[in-house]
Amino acid sequence: MEDPMKTVTGTMSTLRPERYAKQLLSHWSQRGEAVEEDGALVQRWEGGQVIRLRAVEGALEVEVSVPEGDDSARFAQVVKEHLERFGQRDELDVVWHV
Repeated sequence: MEDPMKTVTGTMSTLRPERYAKQLLSHWSQRGEAVEEDGALVQRWEGGQVIRLRAVEGALEVEVSVPEGDDSARFAQVVKEHLERFGQRDELDVVWHV
């Protein structure tokens, strides 16, 4: 059976991945509770969107998923813009894997 979610993954190089993960999910706390699952912080929105952030050495792994029919590229861009704005002083850049 095919996965009904469309997922985009990326990486953001940073020495403080935990900080940015918590900051993003805190910023959107009204959208859904952030929970820890398998070493990642995960937030599920009422509309079905999911953000999964995993802090690894020197980077934040970013995964965004949307329900089939939604625009995964648009949602990924919103997440990217927020993370980069939070990390503006560090000149952070989220790079999506194609």
